[in-house]
Amino acid sequence: MKKNQFQQVYRFIRLILLIIPISAIIGSIVALFLWLLTLSIHFRFAHPWLLYLLPLAGVLIHFIYKSVGQSSEKGNNLIIDEIHKPGAGVPKRMAPIILVTTIITHLFGGSAGREGTAVQIGGSIAAMFGKWFKLDPPSMRTILITGIAAGFGAVFGTPLTGAIFAVEVLTLSKIEYRAFLPALVAGFVGDWTVSALKVHHTAYHIDVIAKAPYFLSAYIPVDGLLILKIILASIVFGSVSYLFAVSVHQIKNIFLKVFKTTWLIPIIGGLIIIALTYILGKPDYLSLGVDAEYPGAVTMPSAFNVGGAQTWSWLWKTIYTATTLGTGFKGGEVTPLFYIGATLGNSLSVLLNTPASLFAAIGFIAVFAGATNTPLACTFMGVELFGSDYVIFFAIGCFTAYLFSGHIGIYSSQRIMSVDKSISKLKRYLYVKLYRYTRY
Repeated sequence: MKKNQFQQVYRFIRLILLIIPISAIIGSIVALFLWLLTLSIHFRFAHPWLLYLLPLAGVLIHFIYKSVGQSSEKGNNLIIDEIHKPGAGVPKRMAPIILVTTIITHLFGGSAGREGTAVQIGGSIAAMFGKWFKLDPPSMRTILITGIAAGFGAVFGTPLTGAIFAVEVLTLSKIEYRAFLPALVAGFVGDWTVSALKVHHTAYHIDVIAKAPYFLSAYIPVDGLLILKIILASIVFGSVSYLFAVSVHQIKNIFLKVFKTTWLIPIIGGLIIIALTYILGKPDYLSLGVDAEYPGAVTMPSAFNVGGAQTWSWLWKTIYTATTLGTGFKGGEVTPLFYIGATLGNSLSVLLNTPASLFAAIGFIAVFAGATNTPLACTFMGVELFGSDYVIFFAIGCFTAYLFSGHIGIYSSQRIMSVDKSISKLKRYLYVKLYRYTRY
């Protein structure tokens, strides 16, 4: 073995040996976060009056970031920026601050998720160890990617998805294949740690689709009409992904322009959430939307059943979450995207006369794929969460939604490759969207 090759192998083994304990620590903190999150949500269920304190909670979050948060407020985008171009680094304080502020958001009823928190915990812990061990820039870049994978895999119980997401989310022009194996190790270690600590994830179920004859069913193994319906639904899923991403960005920009006294922004945001809940007369669109506050509530699991969502549940969740995140509350976007996709899939299944659970599952992952520009990761998420029986449908749904979601995503630090402007807009758009999946 040549000296150069030996050094590369040595560096790789050294990195893996470092990643394993780091990922276990990340998994432990994510497990603590998930336990606290469940505790806070159920505490609010028992004390619904806490919602009326949401504006004050928003002010508290605002001043936490103003006093000690500093650059941490950039969240996931700061980690992505550091991977692209190392700068001041990811601060150690990011992990505890995002954990505390996310719990505050959910305790008082803000509509947010948990993926952002887990990824920031992962990135912050990984960066801290990277600095302690004085890693060189390429190794630090890899360790940050593994931090994303460990956090994502741990929070959702999807280690393979976490690894793919970490290498796919960074840019629309390429996938970081060189970091995939370390990310895969991190994803599995993070997930195993959460499981070892007896923290469980929500289980979802797709009903068995009864086999029925269709056109050329004797010759074609897949129902062409069902695939057409999935494509049509996925175009809608992609459009809603675009709507969500634009809404979050625009609400934030509008409030910053209108209110020069920035601590007023979370107060107004909290009051809007309170008013919407009062008008609708139910708390279904607060917090995660996973556990039911009362029998018959619209939740993500209920969306997998016929009649488990109302026609406009997806739109209300979009409004609630865009308002919550756009006015300074903390958490993540992904779990609300799951809710939006699942409830929208349920509603579309009625219009298209298709199985509710199948379309809820496709919507669950496809809206996420469109909003994050990660269709490959979301396809595998479908397999990890729902099984492999419908992987073809998952892939069609995720890639179609991705194609129709535009370039805008929830992560503004994602990089988009530059393309020759002499070619048509449609060709440029398709080139950017498909290049990393078609190059060889």
